[in-house]
Amino acid sequence: MDHQINRTSLSKKQQELQFSGSIHVRKSGKIIISEGFGYANRSDKITNQPHTRFSIASGSKIFTSIAICKLVEEGKLSFDTKIINCLDIDFPHFDKDITIHHLLTHTSGVPDYFDEDEMDDYEILWETMPMYRVRCPEDFLPVFQYEKMQDKVGCPFEYNNTGFIILGLVIESVSGMNFSDYIEKNIFQTAGMTRSGYFSMDELPESTSLGYIEKPDGTWKSNIYSLPAKGGPDGGAYVTATDMGIFWEALMNGKLLSEEMTRLLLTPQENVVEDIFYGYVGYMESNEQGVVKYIQMGYDPGVNYRAVYYPDQDLTIIVCSNHSEGAYEMLKEIERLIVNN
Repeated sequence: MDHQINRTSLSKKQQELQFSGSIHVRKSGKIIISEGFGYANRSDKITNQPHTRFSIASGSKIFTSIAICKLVEEGKLSFDTKIINCLDIDFPHFDKDITIHHLLTHTSGVPDYFDEDEMDDYEILWETMPMYRVRCPEDFLPVFQYEKMQDKVGCPFEYNNTGFIILGLVIESVSGMNFSDYIEKNIFQTAGMTRSGYFSMDELPESTSLGYIEKPDGTWKSNIYSLPAKGGPDGGAYVTATDMGIFWEALMNGKLLSEEMTRLLLTPQENVVEDIFYGYVGYMESNEQGVVKYIQMGYDPGVNYRAVYYPDQDLTIIVCSNHSEGAYEMLKEIERLIVNN
């Protein structure tokens, strides 16, 4: 593969999209490309670098899943454990038969606090509930605790953020640790993701990109009033593209979970559409031979994340963006250059 051709093509695509973010591609432990584009801070013209930290929205649900698998491995939970048996929180309208498995596979039927069929703009949520007060899993309770079930427990796959907030509450209850502390200690530190964490938007560390939303007149505003103050179990960790490459390597090399639990994490569970499945690890494309690639995606106002891992090729492609769009198109271009050649 000619790296120069790749960079030229990528640069052209980046300019076409006005892509702002960072990309990281590694194969069998060797870094192929690690590059930043655009501005991490538009006001001060600070550029994005390979070591820049980005929020990855729902891309971080995988950390919540791995934390649950770790607790199962330690015998503190099982996938069949019912929520009512491990949480001392009253959900008056929730089905008593909801299990950990249902929440992990988006088949619990619980009401989604951000129902994408009802609203298409995450910002709307914070018009009635101040986002600066949302800093831990418990802070999300007012938006779903007393709502009625959205569907029957065991329903077909229906993407659901509330389910992961509840999983975060379970992690706290069972481990005795704050959710973000648990993930940072047991996943980020163990994997060697030295620059990743759950940071508050009003206490961001150095080299962190600000998320930007394009306004109708073509100018930009930051997303500081569009998201919870601190990310949680359903999304909002900050990572570098490089750290996510390190993460996939650690996961596949058995650093995070046992071989048996890793296999279970990576197994397709629910058919989403045609050849796309969902498992504890998230989305995956699968055929008769097995899983072709694992797929991560995250979207929030001013946040766009896409990543794929090809197990047969031990190939990881990570695209982090601090704009609302562009990551998918950049990922597709990299796949075209590397995978499809």
